[in-house]
Amino acid sequence: MSFVNAHAQARFDALRDLNFKVPRVFEFPVDDQGQPLKISDFFGVNTFDIFKMKEKLPKDVFSQIIASLESSKPLDAKLAGLVAHAMKEWALAKGVTHYCHWFQPQTGITAEKHDAFLSFDDRGAPIEKFSGSELIQGESDASSFPSGGMRSTFEARGYTAWDPSSPVFIMEHENGKTLCIPSVFMSYHGESLDEKTGLLRSIEFLSQKTCDLLHVLGYAQVKRVIPTLGVEQEYFLVDRALYSLRPDLLMTGRSLVGQLPPKGQQLEDHYFGSIPARAQAFMCESEFELYKLGVPVKTRHNEVAPGQFELAPIFEEANRAVDHNQLIMEVLKRVGIRHGFQVLFHEKPFAGINGSGKHHNWSLMVASVGSRSVELVRGQNLLSPGKTSSDHLRFLTILLGVLLGVQKHAGLLRAGIASAGNDHRLGANEAPPAILSVFLGNFLDSFLNELEKGAGSDMSVETTVLKLGVAGLPWVMKDNTDRNRTSPFAFTGNRFEFRAVGSAASCAFPTTLLNTVIGDGFSELTEALKAKRKKSKELQESDILEVLRNTVKQTRSIRFEGNNYSGKWLEEAEQRHLPHLRKTPEALAQFLTPSTQKLLTESGVFEDVERVSRFHVHLERYLKDMWIELNTLKLMVDVQILPAVYAYHGSLSQAAMTAKSVGVPAPQLELLNRLSLWIHSLQEKRNHLDRVASQIEECTQEEQKARIFAEQGTAVMGEVRYFCDILESAVSDTFWPLPKYFELLFLI
Repeated sequence: MSFVNAHAQARFDALRDLNFKVPRVFEFPVDDQGQPLKISDFFGVNTFDIFKMKEKLPKDVFSQIIASLESSKPLDAKLAGLVAHAMKEWALAKGVTHYCHWFQPQTGITAEKHDAFLSFDDRGAPIEKFSGSELIQGESDASSFPSGGMRSTFEARGYTAWDPSSPVFIMEHENGKTLCIPSVFMSYHGESLDEKTGLLRSIEFLSQKTCDLLHVLGYAQVKRVIPTLGVEQEYFLVDRALYSLRPDLLMTGRSLVGQLPPKGQQLEDHYFGSIPARAQAFMCESEFELYKLGVPVKTRHNEVAPGQFELAPIFEEANRAVDHNQLIMEVLKRVGIRHGFQVLFHEKPFAGINGSGKHHNWSLMVASVGSRSVELVRGQNLLSPGKTSSDHLRFLTILLGVLLGVQKHAGLLRAGIASAGNDHRLGANEAPPAILSVFLGNFLDSFLNELEKGAGSDMSVETTVLKLGVAGLPWVMKDNTDRNRTSPFAFTGNRFEFRAVGSAASCAFPTTLLNTVIGDGFSELTEALKAKRKKSKELQESDILEVLRNTVKQTRSIRFEGNNYSGKWLEEAEQRHLPHLRKTPEALAQFLTPSTQKLLTESGVFEDVERVSRFHVHLERYLKDMWIELNTLKLMVDVQILPAVYAYHGSLSQAAMTAKSVGVPAPQLELLNRLSLWIHSLQEKRNHLDRVASQIEECTQEEQKARIFAEQGTAVMGEVRYFCDILESAVSDTFWPLPKYFELLFLI
């Protein structure tokens, strides 16, 4: 058997074995009487959350911790020892042997270094020990984590610091349990090396600016506001045996070659369809693991593409939601292996069918108020309309502050979602284009248009409502318009859905930028309202409306109610002077603009050296991803596809020669001629890849390398793929070495 045919045989063996695979049995936990437990019975059992703290800590210590969390002030170091002891005793009782500071470097995934609780007392006897200092701070080698040139590679020291706003949790694995302490990660000199530090800073910046705005409007009792987040996670499932035979999926997370099957998603029979048995078993076990970690997963369903699914949680505080999304991806991958699946988070793992996103449902919630507050209460959603005229006015002010921030910094938001993977998805007929716009719905859009037309104090909020022929605001805000799935940033009743975030990305960085730009929008509105108050000494509704009308005019260009997929919108967006940043290199350049520098440094979210480092980290990641894709494609063509095609060509040639020798027609000749042409074209395009690679290697500037990849490299890789896919359709199935699309997508 030839080498190529051995590959094809491995593919057939994997397909044969699929016939014998059955769903992994997962038994839901039961109580002592053998009755199934409710989810609420074991939800968060592996988290040291507020309820565990209240149970395990002295009352005065617990009260001080709550006060610290609500005020966002550092925890008194004297309390850390008591907290550490309670955590250790709780963890040991559950069979935990190690602890780690669980942090999020700029790699898109999490990192951890495990330490045993084992120590020795003064007599040398072994004991379990965990001190307050060990809880608060850890030390890790930071030399191998991305820093964007912020520090030399020989400077290795990095520190992790406990983030008490996110619950400590126990991660169970096959051979033990580890206590994971959510942490920030910084260099020896204090620069942020992670995703969480900027996120926490942005939350505080947004809280301050939101409170300032609310105070000007008369809500003086509001002390703290926090963003909330619900992250919908899309992903693909493929059989792991077939996955292991695809070097492109293994190396890059997406298929670099592959012809569409006769049936893909065109019948629209996958979305919300019956979930396959193996997939359902995988989902049940994944959800069980996530429930124990306190992750409030709520929804599961088939997505549009075959083999594609979605998991969505209940809204949480943004910081916790970001941590939980990382846990979701980690648990899905781990449980997927148990079920014989590979979970793919790449934004476009299969060309020609829908890719995957990570929809950020973002809102604002009152977190802390004075004891006398009656206008706004803790837990109130600031993007919910309300019932009174003052409620409507507050809602409109918050809404327009969001629009203002997005309008001012649309390019920066686009930069925050830029990646090699997302470039394949954005702009396709499935996801928002690389142009940031806001969808409000027919009623709100009409309302703002009418508000803009009003003049003087006679055009109140209530007058505008009545003019539009409706009795009140709350229900129409939520239900008066259909959803616009083509919009990258859409208002959906009491939240905004940032739909353009890529499925493989950490959601920390896009959320950090979103918090920051909206905080800046609120800041500008606050200053405009303060200026009005100086003139009239007391802020009137007419003053507020005048500021809001000016903001409506200023943000008109960012509002779009139509189909974002249409070519007409691209033309209209250009006329509106909206940034259209098609590829990652041009999007990342937004980090270097004066407006971005001013925003990120003055807000305190990133120091200037941290801002520049983010540009270099993301650019370096783009280049690495592209190099891996290019070299993987070259390898597959050289050692798998061309040898398979040569073998098939030789087989046909031998058959044609045999037919000719016995004097009968040789029908193989026509196919042989076509194969020869396609092989020649593929070889030419393959050689073109080498020339592009050489051109990139000769560049001395990283930005120039990235531009060549974006403008030429992806195009030539597409041309190589074109001829590979033609050959896949022409070569006998017994020679083709790679699992095909229909096998990967439908056989789960």
